[in-house]
Amino acid sequence: MIHRRQFLQSSSLAFLAPSIWTQANQTILPPSIKPISLEERRQRIAKAQRLLVKNKLRALILDAGTSMEYFTGVKWYPSERSLLAIIPDKGELSFICPAFEEDRFREINMLSQQVRTWEEHENPFAMTIELLKDHGIRSGKLAIEERTRFFIFDGLRKAGMSFQLVSGDSISIPCRMIKSPTEIALMQRANDITVEAIKAGMASLKEGMTPADVSAKIAQVHRSQGAVHDFALVNMGVATSFPHGSNKPQILKQGDVVLMDVGCVVGGYSSDITRTIVFGQANDQQKRIWDLEKKSQAAGFAAAQLGRPCEEVDYASRKVLEDAGFGPGYRLPGLPHRTGHGIGMNGHEWGNMVKGNKDPLQVGMCFSIEPTIAIPGEFGIRLEDCVYMTQDGPRWFSQPSPSIDVPF
Repeated sequence: MIHRRQFLQSSSLAFLAPSIWTQANQTILPPSIKPISLEERRQRIAKAQRLLVKNKLRALILDAGTSMEYFTGVKWYPSERSLLAIIPDKGELSFICPAFEEDRFREINMLSQQVRTWEEHENPFAMTIELLKDHGIRSGKLAIEERTRFFIFDGLRKAGMSFQLVSGDSISIPCRMIKSPTEIALMQRANDITVEAIKAGMASLKEGMTPADVSAKIAQVHRSQGAVHDFALVNMGVATSFPHGSNKPQILKQGDVVLMDVGCVVGGYSSDITRTIVFGQANDQQKRIWDLEKKSQAAGFAAAQLGRPCEEVDYASRKVLEDAGFGPGYRLPGLPHRTGHGIGMNGHEWGNMVKGNKDPLQVGMCFSIEPTIAIPGEFGIRLEDCVYMTQDGPRWFSQPSPSIDVPF
């Protein structure tokens, strides 16, 4: 559930040079798991160009971040010195790069030799507009990817008065929301590693432990398996009734509900699994709520059928809980959030399983099913597994928990 990459902004990594920051986020892939190829990235760019033409847009402009990595393979820390990628409606991918970073950038840029550099006193946004005009794009609509920082958007707007800047969602979302077999294989590997990490975390549980103790064990297993550790949200006792935990101190004791929401990254792709158990002997109330949660998750999975609206997954899971007297809606005790979120390179992506999302489920969509039951002042139960859509319907990345005593 928790947003994944925010910690980079506050950690020491945020102050590293782009080359060091990139090296710190590498994963080790076994021979059986293939990384995203240059050919697949070219296919992504070609799809983006088809969508640009369809939507009457002249170019897609990408700030450093996940979408730039998705289309180009370039992973670059988003500093105040702008590195931009420009995908035109036709023609070759181009980059705007700080001049003193050119050599390092060319080491990791494998797709295009069209690199225009800017010195410290120059305006990279004016240079972007000049580059577009040099390629025959002198007016029209420019698509700006959603996570582009405002100062870049504002700089482009001031430099390109003949252009209209619009959202790039109509390009980036259809591309990134539908995963290829290679992407799904990377996500499967990430999920497999996270299963082992949660098992290790559970095996380490001892009375008197804190969430940080358990999180450290999980992180150790992620890294030992060649993944980038992303997060390990561990909560105990009453803190499990808060979907993203409590700031109050937690010390494990017999009879506590323990919730572990865990993810890692493999080859740029994320996992997200939550398991909830009881440390010691579960009481009747804990068993009853756990069993209801399992039933709710199963109903969401059954509703995830090709062509049906995403919101039906949320409706099906929530109905199980409301029929049992929880809610209604987001009211507590009950399910206080959407039933699921899209997942891919980011832990949370487009394709949410939420009321109002009429988008039909399609082959290649990946999302979580996690209908939390939160009972304020007592405990919370969340079972979270992610699925990917196939021609035959949904398939689990990680198999759901059999019972409160058998998490895997």
